[in-house]
Amino acid sequence: MKVYSKKEQLGQAISGFKGQDLTIGLVPTMGALHEGHLALVKSALKDNNKVVVSIFVNPTQFNNQDDLKKYPRTMEEDIRLLEAVDAENILVYAPTVEDVYEEGAVSEHFDFDGLEFEMEGKFRAGHFDGVGTIVKRLFEIATPDKAYFGEKDFQQLQIIKKLVAKHNIPVEIVACEICREPSGLAMSSRNVRLHGGYKEAAPFIYKTLKSAKVNFGIKSVNDVVQWVENQFYENEFLDLEYFIIAEESTLKSIDTKNNNTNYRAFIAVYADDVRLIDNIALN
Repeated sequence: MKVYSKKEQLGQAISGFKGQDLTIGLVPTMGALHEGHLALVKSALKDNNKVVVSIFVNPTQFNNQDDLKKYPRTMEEDIRLLEAVDAENILVYAPTVEDVYEEGAVSEHFDFDGLEFEMEGKFRAGHFDGVGTIVKRLFEIATPDKAYFGEKDFQQLQIIKKLVAKHNIPVEIVACEICREPSGLAMSSRNVRLHGGYKEAAPFIYKTLKSAKVNFGIKSVNDVVQWVENQFYENEFLDLEYFIIAEESTLKSIDTKNNNTNYRAFIAVYADDVRLIDNIALN
């Protein structure tokens, strides 16, 4: 498997493939790969001749430096997992910070038409400027035909679609369903940090989301929100940061339901010092 640490070398390889009329897919990751990441890679391989998997813990999207330091880094295992999927047609881009950010790891400022100020944006200052900066940079480096993102980070997915539209970037964004552990817990690189009672309690997040979806069909928005908040108030292992019901397109929270509008429930929970997010379509 080819592993590139320099963008120039990766660019030369991609130019060669494009000279043969081969298509390029991109799966951006921060490493610590799990079956959710591999599902994105497999989807990309079905659609494209070659797939670039970036493995880069991006400093500009962490507003909490302690979280950045604790983020798992498992490069050797990541490469082993990717080799088992397709050693010939996957290219790994595993750069240094200096290779990605030649003039220093500083975020650009983006206008995502307000999407960046909802939910995660309220709790993680500057996060989506960091996301926009690295994704735009990876698009410039890898020049993919298609790029693949999971719906677990649904707000990020919507923001990347907005990034592509507003900056006229010639890449198709492909959304992939949330991958879950057998317990229902959304797969995340952070799950490896869950231990003991916190690991046992974490599947309660998705269980609660499923119940909220049922309640959404028969109760008011405020009643559903209050019910979810009460469920976590009584849980000794999980601390609810937010639960929001929002329109899928604008990500703005709602108080009342309208017909012909798609809604989604979003949640962020702390299990000790591990922050977990999830979401579910409501209709």
